[in-house]
Amino acid sequence: MLRSAVTISLVNEARGGPFVFWDDLAGGCRKAAELGFDAVEVFPPSGDAVDPQTLKKLLVDNRLTLAAVGTGAGWVRGKLNLTLPDAAKRAEARAFIKSIIDLAGPLGAPAIIGSMQGRHSVDGVDQQTARGWLSEALEELGDYARGYATPLIYEPLNRYETNMVNTVEQGVALLKSLNTKNVLLLADLFHMNIEEVDTAAALRAGRGLIGHVHFVDSNRRPAGNGHIDFTPIAAALKEIGYDRYISAEALPWPDNDTAAKQTIEAFRKFFPR
Repeated sequence: MLRSAVTISLVNEARGGPFVFWDDLAGGCRKAAELGFDAVEVFPPSGDAVDPQTLKKLLVDNRLTLAAVGTGAGWVRGKLNLTLPDAAKRAEARAFIKSIIDLAGPLGAPAIIGSMQGRHSVDGVDQQTARGWLSEALEELGDYARGYATPLIYEPLNRYETNMVNTVEQGVALLKSLNTKNVLLLADLFHMNIEEVDTAAALRAGRGLIGHVHFVDSNRRPAGNGHIDFTPIAAALKEIGYDRYISAEALPWPDNDTAAKQTIEAFRKFFPR
């Protein structure tokens, strides 16, 4: 069964980013439950910035699950990523991601690698070298996440945010090149709207390898406030048997509560139960 989720950011340095709720984990969980979301997706400053028992209690008390936990604060706050030329910094980036896996895994949730993938052709790092470092990291981190019986989620981003992997097709090729089979793709509809020729066709091409979906419109506002046609997207997800989370990583437009309400209404419209 498809499940709805809404994002909560706890990272002050990411302010202005595409997260529906901000700063207040307890308040975000409460509002998510009141609106009828199944889960929350959390963006913490670090793996130890959120007390696991507190988070677990909030989830239980609000009858929610944890959809995923983002790792992007490692880049936003510490300028860490997996393709930096400095080996010590790459190791620090892996350690940061492991700390997020350690937070998410016991609660049955995956960690997401998006901006932490980095870029090639920066500080003399060519594409082949950067790709090798990224693959090595995904191998290690995918196997690390397996210890919690959760996948690692890897996100293709648009060309303005990375030059590593921009499309689902490229993501599928990367995952198939790995020995680990514990890495899945995040299909973010905002990035796909920029990079894919046909979003529904790209989703079908990712059959069996899509592990998370970010539900957002073309302008990164909540679904229904841009020009994406969600009908063929919903049909494609049904066709490939996708049964995980549909999560709102969207700008809090025009405000947090309205954005959340618009999202759950759109979810119910396009993914009726």
